[in-house]
Amino acid sequence: RLCCVERVLFLPPDEVAQTDESQDVSEIIAKVNDGIPNLVHGDVVPNRRRNAASCTAYGCKWPKSGRYVYVPITISSAYSRAQRNFIIRSLVSFHGSTCIRFVWRRWYHWTYLNFFSGSGCWSSVGRRWFGRQSVSLKKNGCLYTSTVQHEVLHALGFHHEHIRSDRDSYVNILTQNIQSGKQQNFRKMRTNNLATRYDFNSVMQYSNNAFSKNGQPTIVAKSNPNLKFGNARQMSANDIARVNRLYRCW
Repeated sequence: RLCCVERVLFLPPDEVAQTDESQDVSEIIAKVNDGIPNLVHGDVVPNRRRNAASCTAYGCKWPKSGRYVYVPITISSAYSRAQRNFIIRSLVSFHGSTCIRFVWRRWYHWTYLNFFSGSGCWSSVGRRWFGRQSVSLKKNGCLYTSTVQHEVLHALGFHHEHIRSDRDSYVNILTQNIQSGKQQNFRKMRTNNLATRYDFNSVMQYSNNAFSKNGQPTIVAKSNPNLKFGNARQMSANDIARVNRLYRCW
């Protein structure tokens, strides 16, 4: 239960931190995160308190209070004003279509997201039990709408599309084309798919050539081997529907 009035984020002045949205989200993340140790699935910080099971338990979700799910945040002062406003604008994009509300952290928020310019683009999956939960958005490389939404969806409890539990019904993983040492990025998870179909337009879907060692596809759609995907610039309708279903936004 909330003890005080929350300070919900609102749209800042329309300033642009990054203008090139032509790159695929997986291309952006793979490039910036190259060489960063201890990440799984390309951009996920493993939680040693949980096993590799899906984020489906209540304790992994951010708590709901009344109609809304209030997610406290802080943003590092290392960002310029334009960069900070860009992050805020990307967060506020959740407000119009889901019950998620990002709010400025106050003294009574024990668990919160801290957005900072770290070594790459990464997050943990779901809410941690206590304290500061870091989301790294490197200021020279990660500030794109698709990337911010991607990492925030991780923090809300979502995995990549190509590792969902039923992915073998929708895609083939061509292991012979995967870079050495990157095979774990394609390991299936026991995910809660929330009665939604596989979504090639999801901002959580990596591209055909993700982690390819030879320029050949690593992920191929079974329904159409020539289908190109992984180029989402923002959340799909399915991404939004899943947030609303997981957090019961009704």
